[in-house]
Amino acid sequence: MIIGVPTEVKNNEFRVALTPAGAVDLTQRGHTVLIQSGAGEGSGFSDEDYRTAGAELVPEVADVWSRAELVLKVKEPQAEEFPRMHEGQVLFTYLHLAAEPECAAALKERGVTAIAYETVTGPKGLPLLAPMSEVAGRLAPQVGAYHLMHSQGGSGMLIGGVPGARAAKVVVVGGGKAGEQAAIIAMGMGADVTVIDLNLERLRELSAMSARGLTTLASNTLTIAQEVAAADMVIGSVLIPGASAPKLVTREMAAAMRPGSVLVDIAIDQGGCFEGSKPTTHAEPTFTVGEQIYYCVANMPGAVPHTATAALTNATLPYIFKLADKGWKAALAADPHLAAGLNVHAGRLTHAPVAEALGEEAMPLEAALAD
Repeated sequence: MIIGVPTEVKNNEFRVALTPAGAVDLTQRGHTVLIQSGAGEGSGFSDEDYRTAGAELVPEVADVWSRAELVLKVKEPQAEEFPRMHEGQVLFTYLHLAAEPECAAALKERGVTAIAYETVTGPKGLPLLAPMSEVAGRLAPQVGAYHLMHSQGGSGMLIGGVPGARAAKVVVVGGGKAGEQAAIIAMGMGADVTVIDLNLERLRELSAMSARGLTTLASNTLTIAQEVAAADMVIGSVLIPGASAPKLVTREMAAAMRPGSVLVDIAIDQGGCFEGSKPTTHAEPTFTVGEQIYYCVANMPGAVPHTATAALTNATLPYIFKLADKGWKAALAADPHLAAGLNVHAGRLTHAPVAEALGEEAMPLEAALAD
């Protein structure tokens, strides 16, 4: 199979969808790997690294898209990439289509078969979302602490405090993989950390993991309102696979926080879990609503591309092998977990939560595989 890896074009997105090590494995299996020249530079991988790995370096992005049967990306196609997609092409990337209706429309119009990393399932959660959730979760307290500084418009709180002066109160809404990592890092920075989640069993796991150094609370509207009002930093990490994130923190709740408090919305790829959230970029990461600071960068792991690219390829490569070795239909028919990743085929949405979020009826998986 001809596998294409174009340079990412989203604002400040320096990750690449395949490492040189991944290219070695694919070429050794008999596949052709096309890498756009310079695609790996932001992640610390040179063109020579890919050439040594057996990949073919392609100077023009148009050639990567036109020749590739399977396109590997990190982020959803951007508007400038829509015309490059073609009918029958298979795309494997993060899509988050519930929050990207224009991209969904373009994929349908161009006849692309699109498989989303974030909806591929596994025996324990979402295996292709997990590594980037870990990266975003670990980044969240770091970027939040930076924006708490007075020089950045924040309240002037040091997240860990000092003897005689209190630590910052950090509230994490959502105890999944991203929330877990955010809580661990915030605790390591010395913050007073509370995690709120609906799943009591998950809260027990987090409490045990932290040796009871973490406050855990069952989620309800009153508890969220009280905890947010008392917080210096709120990290939102709520996820419903394929669907838009619920708005659990209202504008009124956020407005009750101290002036200069920070809200970091990890769920912004799925529309955000704060009512006041809107997507931002690494170039302009924050905005204010009233006296509170919102950080809503839609590709947070892009800030640490070397780490993120390695973690992503480690997770995606076994699935790429299946798609390339068997073809997408046989691969999905043989693996129901990978089949859960199918979002678009033959001009139709195929993932029920995505279709519901966009007001459409999903094409059954069986119909897509039989097409």
